[in-house]
Amino acid sequence: MTRRPLALLLLALVHLSSASCARARQPEAPPPSPRVVAVGDLHGDVEAALAVLAMAGLVDDSGAWIGGDTVLVQTGDTTDRGPRSLGVMELMRRLQAEAAAAGGEVHALLGNHEAMNLKGDWRYVSEADVAEFGGLDARKAAFAADAPIGAWLRAADTAVVVDGVVFVHGGIRPQWAALGAPGISKAVQAALAGQASPEILGDEGPLWYRGYALAPEPVACAELGEALVALSARRMVVGHSTRKDGRIASRCGGQLLLIDTGISAHYGGHRAALEIRQNDAKALYPEGPVDLPDP
Repeated sequence: MTRRPLALLLLALVHLSSASCARARQPEAPPPSPRVVAVGDLHGDVEAALAVLAMAGLVDDSGAWIGGDTVLVQTGDTTDRGPRSLGVMELMRRLQAEAAAAGGEVHALLGNHEAMNLKGDWRYVSEADVAEFGGLDARKAAFAADAPIGAWLRAADTAVVVDGVVFVHGGIRPQWAALGAPGISKAVQAALAGQASPEILGDEGPLWYRGYALAPEPVACAELGEALVALSARRMVVGHSTRKDGRIASRCGGQLLLIDTGISAHYGGHRAALEIRQNDAKALYPEGPVDLPDP
């Protein structure tokens, strides 16, 4: 072989090797962000729960999961006030299994009312709700640690972070944010079991705190910003503080979304769900979606 063809062959081999190395160095594309849907307090109204989930395209007319790989977060308070707490909790438990089989997820978070029930505080339990369980003794037995409902509630998370968004019932102050979402959930579980300080279950804890919803924005937003940094999140979504106008609200430039719109008939039956795709948040209503501010 002459020198010129040999040189050309060597150049071609070098080019192929360089191209192969360049391809090897290409970073893998990040996985697509999931469709995330969140709904607020349901308070014992299983019919309203099914209606809002159907509106969001997550269940069919029979109540079966059709949401595919969507991530659903329900921010707590499935129980009390309304007549069918058992129906709502059984719905959430069933959808967790059906969503998982379809590649999706359902996070049913603890609210202050679930915690109250687990601690024996039943002041907001309706007579119809007791009747649905089959009587007072049957309802007490259902919330025991070794019963399916009681065990499910005691294992539930208080906070979860999905695609950079932290979901919780009331709100996470910086002192609790330092624990991280998994640490917060474990601390609440331990407190409910009597194995840790009950402080996290109090008014300033993540199940009850209303400061982000009610305090003047400069104060609320400064504290919220600290908490979000500690949680490595860009936004917080909360229930608990019912919106009298039945609409999802935004504070702090979209860093806080308030999604307790009063879905149950007890609060007016205001159907609303939150949808987040690629950090783009929309409020879903029966009349159509409404864009929300994004941080």
